[in-house]
Amino acid sequence: MADHDPAHLEAWRAEVRAWLATVAEPRTEEVFEWGVGDPRLQIFLAMSHDEEVAYLDRVREYRRKRFDAGYGAIALPEEYGGAGLPSVYAVAFADEEREFAVPPSSEIISVTTNLVGAAVSVFGTDEQRDRFARAFLRTDMLCCQLFSEPGAGSDLAGLTTKAVRDGDDWVISGQKIWSSNAQFSEYGFLLARTNPDVVKQAGITAFLVPMDASGVEVRPIRQMSGPSTFNEVFFDEVRVSDALRIGDVDAGWKVAQATLGFERSSSGSGHRRKGGTADDLVELARHLGVGGDPVVRQELADVYIRTRLHAAMVAKVARATASGDKPGPAGSLGKLLASDNLVRIGDCASHLLGMAMVADTGEWGEFAWTEHVLGAPGYRLAGGTDEIQRNIISERVLGLPAEQRVDKAPFSQLAKS
Repeated sequence: MADHDPAHLEAWRAEVRAWLATVAEPRTEEVFEWGVGDPRLQIFLAMSHDEEVAYLDRVREYRRKRFDAGYGAIALPEEYGGAGLPSVYAVAFADEEREFAVPPSSEIISVTTNLVGAAVSVFGTDEQRDRFARAFLRTDMLCCQLFSEPGAGSDLAGLTTKAVRDGDDWVISGQKIWSSNAQFSEYGFLLARTNPDVVKQAGITAFLVPMDASGVEVRPIRQMSGPSTFNEVFFDEVRVSDALRIGDVDAGWKVAQATLGFERSSSGSGHRRKGGTADDLVELARHLGVGGDPVVRQELADVYIRTRLHAAMVAKVARATASGDKPGPAGSLGKLLASDNLVRIGDCASHLLGMAMVADTGEWGEFAWTEHVLGAPGYRLAGGTDEIQRNIISERVLGLPAEQRVDKAPFSQLAKS
């Protein structure tokens, strides 16, 4: 089958549509009516523990059906348990899936399937693939990501959580942060420092850690927008078998880089609406009777233009992925535009509402904007901070000189300085 055979791809799309019709209803266009229903302005969904469990159960039920039908790991090579199809097929599936009312994904589902499941399939041993890969790809088990640390910030390679070899086990001590849905996960995909006497990227190893192991403590972080989507996770001399090490010792940086790259070729859309949109702002301006104000119209136009620019960048990345190319810096541009737009939309709503943002007057669709405004700054950090994205753009797009690096010595020396 040729990678770029349009006839085969279209026939495959028809098969996908036929299958989707057996598990979900076609998505109907929502008709907006002011004052009716949920304004849906939350960026981070606020759910109780039981509500989130029920939500994840619905998503997992669908994901298991999708996996069993052969659409769970479309771009993953066959030898690793996937369908072995070109990336264009994964993009095509996501396009078709958007036309059906399937349960929207969540962070923990995407991490488990698109990142950890793929990483174990590629870097794991035969035994690990048999034990974990299918279970993660099918969401029979969930796995959170344990990469970020309070002291490392955007410098992932500067992590200090350590793993010390003790016979057939490793003893892990340290702290991770921003671990989405860790409280619902059976395992965590963790990076730890195993050799401090080499440069920082060279002394890291990847592990799967049982989240119910002795010494693991998950502490939810209450966000200012209300929910506790993220967690701190503490490790107090947690013993992990060497059988749960993913990849070679001290080769965790390679595993981490490849794992993050798997996001570009995931087989599901994984998207849900996040917060308010440019269209919501237009409706708010009309409701407030300021739609004709030239200053308001200019602000709305600015948000709309930036929204369209972001959509164009997303399409560019999708085309690059579909053709088998690496999106490169375009991914950073898209992420930067997305986080910036969320903040700009919130700022515009604040300007329109004024004091109505401070206290709930009972008017539909007004005070609800606080959920957007309080949640938007989080996306300046999630998925790589804005500062890191700007560094990538400045160096790889604009050709500006790279930042001075003072961290080329062995990590143990850096840690002492």
